[in-house]
Amino acid sequence: MDENDRAAYFAQLGPGSSVDHRGTEFTAELLQRLLDAVRDPGDGSLVFATARFTEAVFTGPVDFTNAAFRGAWFDKTRFDGEARFRAARFGDAAHFAQARWAQEAADFRSTRFGTNADFHHANFEAGAWFDSAEFQSGARFTRVTFGGSTRFKKARFGDNTSFEKVRFAATADFGKAVFGSGARFTRSSFAARTRFAGTTFAQNAHFDEASFERTELLGPVVCGGSLDLKSAVFSAPVIVSAAARAFLCKGTHWEARAVLHLRYATIDLTNSVFEYPLSVSGQDAAFSGADEAVLAGCDPHVAVSSLSGADAAHLTLSNVDLRHCGFIGTIHLDQLRLEGHCRFAVTPEALQHRGWRPTVWTSRYALVEEHYWRAAQGAAGWQPGPGGKYPPSPAALAPVYRQLRKSFEDSKNEPDAADFYYGEMEMRRHDRDRSWAERALLHVYWAVSGYGLRALRAGSCLMAAMAVTTVLLMLWGLPQDSSKPQTVGTVSGGRFVAITDTPDPVNPAGPLRERWNGKRFDKAVQVTIKSVAFRSSDEKLTTRGTYIEIVSRVVEPVLLALALLAVRNRVKR
Repeated sequence: MDENDRAAYFAQLGPGSSVDHRGTEFTAELLQRLLDAVRDPGDGSLVFATARFTEAVFTGPVDFTNAAFRGAWFDKTRFDGEARFRAARFGDAAHFAQARWAQEAADFRSTRFGTNADFHHANFEAGAWFDSAEFQSGARFTRVTFGGSTRFKKARFGDNTSFEKVRFAATADFGKAVFGSGARFTRSSFAARTRFAGTTFAQNAHFDEASFERTELLGPVVCGGSLDLKSAVFSAPVIVSAAARAFLCKGTHWEARAVLHLRYATIDLTNSVFEYPLSVSGQDAAFSGADEAVLAGCDPHVAVSSLSGADAAHLTLSNVDLRHCGFIGTIHLDQLRLEGHCRFAVTPEALQHRGWRPTVWTSRYALVEEHYWRAAQGAAGWQPGPGGKYPPSPAALAPVYRQLRKSFEDSKNEPDAADFYYGEMEMRRHDRDRSWAERALLHVYWAVSGYGLRALRAGSCLMAAMAVTTVLLMLWGLPQDSSKPQTVGTVSGGRFVAITDTPDPVNPAGPLRERWNGKRFDKAVQVTIKSVAFRSSDEKLTTRGTYIEIVSRVVEPVLLALALLAVRNRVKR
């Protein structure tokens, strides 16, 4: 246009006009004339109906501060100088797809976007400022590159915000930002320090396959749904503080030391890789500067749902709930460190029935996988497994119990280690692939002493054995009468020869009821008590009584030892 036509064009514009400058190259002077043409003379604000600047080039500074757009298209636009959209207001359309800010950081502070803010493939070479910006819904930053420092502090995002495959080459700050449902940072790359201090996600937040190259502190983050870090990579030492319903770390790769401080969350560490020590701890107190209102009414305790496929050699768990944790498939489980109060599933207590047979269960720690297996066998009171999933076999559970037992023993926690020894022996006893002789021996070991861990059972068996021994001795072991020494002499010539001998005990005769008397009971009890102490009595016994005493001297001391061993296992430090 020549100057006359250009002047005529600007003269027809006014506040609220639509403009179409696709492909136009704007100098600072030309842009100023355009802005003056749509400026509201009352308050001096810029007012556009629709503004189309697709593939436009702004060679000088751009100032759309406080501008209002019913719809704006800046697709493939290039900003060579400073670009300000501070406190601007966009209607339902704000398109900056493939736009490029070459030298200065883009300023979108306090800007308000409608339902479709599209920045996909945009390039902010010097970074961008979106502090206190508001996005109604559908904000799209897919494949955006932020070359310089970027801030979204106190920004508010509606539902379905996408930062997928974004490259943050410098510091990224999302402090105090608020996201609606469906926030996605999938496959994004954070090359420098990243801040999410006080950030809130109303529902799920996806960071799956994201990479954190130099992030040292992540959080505290509050998430009303699941915080998804599946297959994410942390390359530097990091401290993560998060309050979420679920904390998903399936396949997450931790290349340096990491500390996870969690609240409310159920964490899944399936197939995670820990190259250096990683600590997961449940926090009792709320995180400073975090608003946990989206989690009101939820249980703040932290639980672990699975360690399957993870290498626990560098893993420490503190103050977490392991009642529903799957351990099968965990590598180096014997090197797992448990600190603080870690809760395991327990067996059902009191009297249970399996068919016609009553069974008394003593409370002990048990794996949730054992619950699944026993419930599948029809045992009452055990937690059934997930629908459609076949429970693990005793052969698969026995080594898991063994490794956890060793972990407790290495930490000098002998009483709790005893429960996992009991679980290991139970799985061996029920393993049908083992020989019948071994299983029979384990059944006897279980029945008489609970594998040397049930003092009451061993003591009861000892009392029963002593009672049986006493009865047998009274009925058949003690002779009819006490044998008294007899002297028999012969006279031969002038020489007298005397021989003193005790006659063989005479087996008791007569009805059995006649053998029940206080005198025989007293003698039988003395013989039995001496047998428990592995001592031989001085009482003369019948042949049957001798064998009864021999068996008693073998069985009863063993039962006594098992009872003492059970007590020792419960009080051992």
